Amino acid sequence: MQQLTVRLMDMGRILTGQVAIVTGASSGIGAATAVAMARAGMDVLLAARRQDRLAGVAQVVESLGRRARIVALDVAHAGHERQLLDEAERQFGRFDVVFANAGYGLERDVHLTPDADLRAIFEVNFFASVALLRESARRLRAAGRGGHLLMCSSCLSKFSLPGHGAYAASKAAQESICRAMRFELLPHGIEVASVHPITTTTEFFSESAARSGLRGGAVPEHAPRWALQPPERVADAIIDCLRRPRSEVWTSEIVRLSAALFNACPWLFDLVLRREANRRVRQLAREGSDAGESVRH
Repeated sequence: MQQLTVRLMDMGRILTGQVAIVTGASSGIGAATAVAMARAGMDVLLAARRQDRLAGVAQVVESLGRRARIVALDVAHAGHERQLLDEAERQFGRFDVVFANAGYGLERDVHLTPDADLRAIFEVNFFASVALLRESARRLRAAGRGGHLLMCSSCLSKFSLPGHGAYAASKAAQESICRAMRFELLPHGIEVASVHPITTTTEFFSESAARSGLRGGAVPEHAPRWALQPPERVADAIIDCLRRPRSEVWTSEIVRLSAALFNACPWLFDLVLRREANRRVRQLAREGSDAGESVRH
């Protein structure tokens, strides 16, 4: 009996039978996490704008023997959080885990970013995520039971890069509010964590380039191979966090330690940023524009 108890402790928290809500679940990290949750024995409510893509992810979840329901919506719309939580409670009777993953990138110099674009990226990346986790926390507290709330932040929450100021700022805001919420909710048995992926091989970068009026592929051309990872790696790290809760989920120790070093030694990061700024100007010049003209509305 004692050996069985030790083995169960090594496994961490049991996830079988829990219900998760995942936004941005139609592709990339969201889809991979939903599938990983199903493999861990969880039922999943999948949310995103593209219903056809959600249906494909739901089929994979159900092929693993778990229940899946889909909700096609835009998290930028007011009240999306109530719609999602109401649907989870209606379909499954409860929810235990909420992963606010929906978001997008933007590559544009800050001084050339219109107010509307700056507000839009915060509306999706920050305010929509906060609305979902805040309402989730209220309902979990009212029900008198614990839960686990996560936001998909980024390694850029710790350091910004030229052309990515708006995106990095939205991710830093996510990290800060998750840290506060974690210790506000821990006394009530509710865990909160921020997730910090590095360069992940998803459609994120091509979508970001399209929004920014730039050419771009699945990942940046200048990204080092060692800094690339598939979305499944992020998903596995999230499952490990659900089993063994912690405040931050990182998928690269090298990048995590580099972020700590850059924050401790800003002058060192300045050297890196000067090189990156020069590389970016050369890239934009090859595309026939400067850092601003190529992306103006």
